[in-house]
Amino acid sequence: MNDVLTTPARVLVTKIGLDGHDRGSRIIAAYLRDAGMEVIYTSPWQKIEAVVTLAMQEDVDVIGISSLATDHLLVPKLMKALAEADLAHVRVVVGGIVPDEDEADLLTAGVSEVFHPGAVRDEIVSSVEKFAAEATNARPQD
Repeated sequence: MNDVLTTPARVLVTKIGLDGHDRGSRIIAAYLRDAGMEVIYTSPWQKIEAVVTLAMQEDVDVIGISSLATDHLLVPKLMKALAEADLAHVRVVVGGIVPDEDEADLLTAGVSEVFHPGAVRDEIVSSVEKFAAEATNARPQD
């Protein structure tokens, strides 16, 4: 399997639930864009169904979810909805305020990585690039 992308990674950066704090997600979107990725950014307050639809329409490799107010607790439902939409190859990362016990639940649900406050830009970018390559390799063939 190839772990290097030949096209730019396509990343959806969004917030689900009712958390409107979007400064961090805007900063991460800029980091990824500046690293050469194609970034699709949404406003806060997205519903899971809308995120799944957008992920399908935009053919994304990675979905980044920002959470500062427990909205990460919705991510297992997102993982299930992605699988039901034949998007299980799409990798999901979560960033923000996530307690340790919730992090374990997210990883069990299939989240690729949880980034906590203070995560380094280069670490985030390299991880997302790696996850995008994994998604490309896991993509169902037509």
